[in-house]
Amino acid sequence: MRGGDVGLEESFPIGERLIKDQQIDVSAQALRHGANPRSGPRVVIADDHEIVREGIRRLLARMRPKWEICGEAASGGQTLELVNALKPDVVILDITMPGMSGLEAARRIAKLNLECRVLIFTVHDSEWLKSEIRDTGAHGYVQKSQVARDLVVAIERLLEGGTFFSNDAPAERHQDANSRQESKQSET
Repeated sequence: MRGGDVGLEESFPIGERLIKDQQIDVSAQALRHGANPRSGPRVVIADDHEIVREGIRRLLARMRPKWEICGEAASGGQTLELVNALKPDVVILDITMPGMSGLEAARRIAKLNLECRVLIFTVHDSEWLKSEIRDTGAHGYVQKSQVARDLVVAIERLLEGGTFFSNDAPAERHQDANSRQESKQSET
């Protein structure tokens, strides 16, 4: 390490360990972040850019200090390992990561039948993408350009059992897929 550089272990303890040696030590990760299993919702942040994970972590710590960032991953494969090991309430999942994409990771997380809610985090926006995200079993997405406005609200919606798809009408953000189907059936 050069003079003045901050080591990754100090700044990004979980992400650095996963990147460095691909090993997951769940108890050590939880201790590094001062984890308290009963402190609030548990969140995993998955993005291949350390600076993005750090930004999300700081935003959530400032806006919802009782939420626990229980793990961080830099790839889809690492995300699956963390979800299996940590059983978080919510995963914030970048769509474009090395190896396995966020969309594929979301599909696999959905197949695990856990109580984990998946929020895709992306720079992209299109009707096709919204459809793809819904098809993976993810519960919503937030555009990176709207993170300050939408991220906390989106996570709260997911924790309430709803969905959040950027640019949807506000009422649709509160309903999950089953609620939308029930209302369509009652209309017929």
